[in-house]
Amino acid sequence: MFKPKESSQNEYEFVSIDELVPDDHLLRLIDKYIDFSFLLEKVRPYYSDVNGRPTDPLILFKMMFIGYIYGIRSERQLEREIRTNVVYRWFLGLKFKDPVPLHSTISWDRQHRFKDTNIFQEIFDEIVLLAMIIDGWRTCFICNTHLARLEKVCCSTLG
Repeated sequence: MFKPKESSQNEYEFVSIDELVPDDHLLRLIDKYIDFSFLLEKVRPYYSDVNGRPTDPLILFKMMFIGYIYGIRSERQLEREIRTNVVYRWFLGLKFKDPVPLHSTISWDRQHRFKDTNIFQEIFDEIVLLAMIIDGWRTCFICNTHLARLEKVCCSTLG
């Protein structure tokens, strides 16, 4: 029998974002094992307590983390992807109707707030260390460009 489905795109449905994220999705696993709250103290010195209206730094850095993991190099494209990807929204703690931080906010932070700092490297090192500690130091795959810096961090942390 030929019967096309009627459009239901304008109907409301009660769903939980958490239910839409597969248990074995990479970002769910990262969220389970890596506590990103350390980064709030790392970036606190770069924010004013009285001026401006900055976006939550945790969301901004997690946005950049998504871009890094999934090879999204354009900040404009990253903003568009996060607007439509339920898993990315879940990872960032955004609800369906929450606005996604603008690509220009990431750009401004990189070019001004964090200019001439090594904050991105420090955060990368910390995430790798957390992952290595969780893994019991058994496995670690690192890009060679970060190896020397990581060895320095590991030696100072362990020694």
